[in-house]
Amino acid sequence: MASDQSGRRLTESDGANLMSRTMQGMYFLEPGKLELREVPIPQPGPGEVVIRVESATTCGTDLKAYRRGHKLFKPPMPFGHEYAGVVSAVGSGVTAFKEGDRVTGTNTAPCNECFFCKRGRQQLCIHLEARFNFGSYAEYHRIPNYIVQQNLFHIPDHLPFTEASFVEPLGCAVLCAINADVRLGDTVAIIGAGAQGLMQIQLVRALGASRVIAIGRAPGRLERAKAVGADVTFSSLDGDPVAFVRDLTNGHGADVVIEAAGSADTWSQAVLMARNGATVMQFSGLPGGTQVSFDATKLHYGEITMKGSFHMTPRAAEMAMQMLGSGQVTVKPILDGVIPLAKVEEGLLRMQRSEVIKLAVVPSMAS
Repeated sequence: MASDQSGRRLTESDGANLMSRTMQGMYFLEPGKLELREVPIPQPGPGEVVIRVESATTCGTDLKAYRRGHKLFKPPMPFGHEYAGVVSAVGSGVTAFKEGDRVTGTNTAPCNECFFCKRGRQQLCIHLEARFNFGSYAEYHRIPNYIVQQNLFHIPDHLPFTEASFVEPLGCAVLCAINADVRLGDTVAIIGAGAQGLMQIQLVRALGASRVIAIGRAPGRLERAKAVGADVTFSSLDGDPVAFVRDLTNGHGADVVIEAAGSADTWSQAVLMARNGATVMQFSGLPGGTQVSFDATKLHYGEITMKGSFHMTPRAAEMAMQMLGSGQVTVKPILDGVIPLAKVEEGLLRMQRSEVIKLAVVPSMAS
């Protein structure tokens, strides 16, 4: 039998009361429409845990779904997928976590049995889409057993919940940076100075890049890029970023280019600003059916390696947690404040207007 926060052993009648309690949770009804609902507090099944959410950070993917829909978002559905909190209940068979533990995790985990998992590409797991877990914009959040087993982590005491809830987006950034094959002394150009771009700057530095060029639009975001380690910044409002990168590299182009801005134009620019033999990472997703033009001569005769980057692996998530805990990657410059649960929609609209990069939704905060 579990205990309450005072340490008192819970009785069967207490359990019945817990089962009947409700919480507030944000629901995605359709593009442009969210609703704060009163719903039952989830209960853990075998191998599962339920957490009291202390921070649920806003995400560009949530904004995309809110604006135009998304193939992974099937409304009406609970909303939000980045989270950190305190374990409030554990299901049978859970031994690695207990009530009161500070935890954070990802929004899914691979099956480790399918065609792609067995080939070391867990981020392409055939069952991944069915294993996404949404609903972190809520007072409580249930974590399925497959996530508990692979992608749920203890938070070091010194790390705030608002920063710990970055483990999922940072895990995606880690997988991209690893697959970019950054080498000691490389010049790396990163297009986009949003959350992913600011994390990528720090990651390629850790991998040995000697010069990092950050390309964006807003001067304020480019100042943040400098603060986290960019050597040079350039605003595309001031001219041609391709010409800028080529001029800075004696006409050759960058050794590695990471596209983290999310437009067809920047996908094309990424190839053009890469040197012969370079690696180009197309990180940002585009709307379904988007067609992008590339210079075939550049790709072919320049022997450009171009890769897509999607999601993460359990190892990438683990590395993300280690980097957050050690301070090797800081997310403080990316976080623009905290908001209550009732203001999720307002927060997403602020992101859309580029007023903020990310916000932490804190359910315990008064509206």
